[in-house]
Amino acid sequence: MSTAVHVPLAEYMDTAYEPDCEYVDGVLEERHVGKNKHSRTQTLLIAWLAAREKLHGRKAMTEQRVQLAASRVRIPDVCLIDPDDDDEVTQKPPDLWIEILSPEDRWSRLQSRLDEVLRFGAPTVWIIDPYAREAWTATPSAGVRPVEDGILRCALLNLQLRLHEILPGP
Repeated sequence: MSTAVHVPLAEYMDTAYEPDCEYVDGVLEERHVGKNKHSRTQTLLIAWLAAREKLHGRKAMTEQRVQLAASRVRIPDVCLIDPDDDDEVTQKPPDLWIEILSPEDRWSRLQSRLDEVLRFGAPTVWIIDPYAREAWTATPSAGVRPVEDGILRCALLNLQLRLHEILPGP
C-alpha cells in the first residue's frame, strides 16, 4: 500500500510537470490526457473558441492552472477567461470550464470535481465524451444536464457549438 507524498503549494507552483497534474490538499493528482480522440477534440475545440474570441470577449486557454482555494489547483482541458487575466495561475472562475473525458475517467470522480468547480463560481461547465460522442452541461442552478439536441450552450457568452463540429470521427 502506497502513501501520498505531500508537496508544499509553493513547490507545486514552481514546478513544471509533464503532463501537468493537479494539486489537491498537498497531494499531486494525475490527469487522464493524451489519447487520440481526447487530443483531437481538444484541438478542434480550442480552434473553434479561439477563432471567436472577439465575439465572446474571452481568451481561450488550454490546460490553464486555476487555483480554486488555498490548497486546490485544478486544470480544465479548455477554459475561457477574462482577456485581462495574465496571472500564471488563474485566481478567478473561468466563464466557461471544459472537461474532455478519457476512457479512464470515472463519473464519480468527475462529479466531485464538477461540484468543486461550480462552488468556485464557474457559471458553465461543458463535459464532452469524444468516445461515446455525448456531452453534458453543468451550471450552479440546473446541475448536470445531458446535451440532447447536439448543441453545447453557454448563455453568459452567447455561445452555441454543434457537437459534431469538434468531435473526431467514430
